[in-house]
Amino acid sequence: MISGIFGKTKPINYVLLLGLLFLVYWFAIFYYTDTLTEPSDIISPSFVLIILLFSVLALDFVVNRNQITNTNAYTVLYFVLLTLVFPSSVVDADAVGCNFFLILASRRLISLRSLKYMKLKILDATLWVMAASIFYNWSILFLFLVFIAIYIYEPKNLKNWLVPLVGIITFLLIWNAVLILANKEGFFVEHYNMQIGDWKEFVYDWTQSSKLGIFIFLITVTTLAVFLKSGKLGLGRIINLRVISLYLALSFVVVILCLTRGDFPILITFFPAAVFLGKYTEMIKRQNIRDLSLAGVILLSVLIFVLGILIK
Repeated sequence: MISGIFGKTKPINYVLLLGLLFLVYWFAIFYYTDTLTEPSDIISPSFVLIILLFSVLALDFVVNRNQITNTNAYTVLYFVLLTLVFPSSVVDADAVGCNFFLILASRRLISLRSLKYMKLKILDATLWVMAASIFYNWSILFLFLVFIAIYIYEPKNLKNWLVPLVGIITFLLIWNAVLILANKEGFFVEHYNMQIGDWKEFVYDWTQSSKLGIFIFLITVTTLAVFLKSGKLGLGRIINLRVISLYLALSFVVVILCLTRGDFPILITFFPAAVFLGKYTEMIKRQNIRDLSLAGVILLSVLIFVLGILIK
């Protein structure tokens, strides 16, 4: 029954899932922060919520347009369920912004498969990654994904390798002009100091550290299982999954480098994690087993959400 509901891309699915995300977001804002003291304070969180909802729609567009999964709503479902598991992640406005631009970058990189407008797509992806690095400086590591995508799709064209450099320089010049007008010329030195987070302090927070460790382990196992079962998929889909897996690996690296006891950008891992969870679910051939697995995941996510509230 559950697989029948989310196994198709019906408008009601997105209404339900985006509605749930809406509720989770506002609950997290009121529960984990104390910033809403005046009516005007709701403007900034509302803007962040709009970006978060657009991120989900962009995620669904990337997955379905490039046929990374079959036509279903599993990826969006898992993305929303992950926000239940890590509800405080949606409160981090920087993570929401970073995640949005990284999804846009992945969209351009995955579309390189068509071998059309290669240089424009590489330039766009580079600019989106640089924009994401404004929110979390370590996300600049996703520039490696740009070069890896070039190597995967069209490595023999030397001009393709030079385009990311042009994109980086273009972004820095434009952003530097904005900073000069804002009288914040020291932003680059302060922001791109590339300091590693306080791992020791994070480990002592056993609730967060154990949850993160289990999450990384389960997603890694799921990713490996998907690749083991993807032998019958077309070459194009397998290549797309490889790009998403590299996205996942880089997102884990960024999260680990940014670890603190408080906020860390776990949200940026939700897109690739949801893709592999959704892909694994659709690979389950027997519908009754698929229904049971989906029901189990939903119940587990709700249980973790409730326990997180009780032990806070």
